[in-house]
Amino acid sequence: VQLQASGGGLVQAGGSLRLSCAASGRTFSSSVMGWFRQAPGKAREFVAAIIWSGGSTYYADSAKGRFTISRENAKNTVYLQMNSLKPEDTAVYYCAARNTRYYSGSLSEIRYDYWGQGTLVTVSS
Repeated sequence: VQLQASGGGLVQAGGSLRLSCAASGRTFSSSVMGWFRQAPGKAREFVAAIIWSGGSTYYADSAKGRFTISRENAKNTVYLQMNSLKPEDTAVYYCAARNTRYYSGSLSEIRYDYWGQGTLVTVSS
C-alpha cells in the first residue's frame, strides 16, 4: 500500500482544512486508517483513526469535537476535516494504514504498517 497525503497549508486560527490521503493497493477497504501529527520538536502523536467500514471512529482528546475522520473505500481515500483550528495544531500530518479491519491498538504508531509522506499544516494566530 502506498499513501499520498495532501491538503495541508497555511490557515488562520479558527479556520478549517480538509486533508486527504489517497491509497493505492487492493487492501485499503480492509484496513484501519489513521492520522498522526508531529509538531516541531515533539514526538509524533495520534490524532484519529477509522475502521475498515467507516462505522467506528476514534479521536485524540485534542481532536474531539473539532476534527472528523472519514473514508470513501470506493475512492481509496481517507479524509481528515479539521475545524476551529488552533496554533497548537501546527504540525506535519501523516496518514497511515494497518493490515487489520478493527481498531484495537490503533492509537500506537508502531501498529501501523504503511505511512504517507506527510503534509504540513500551519495555523497562524
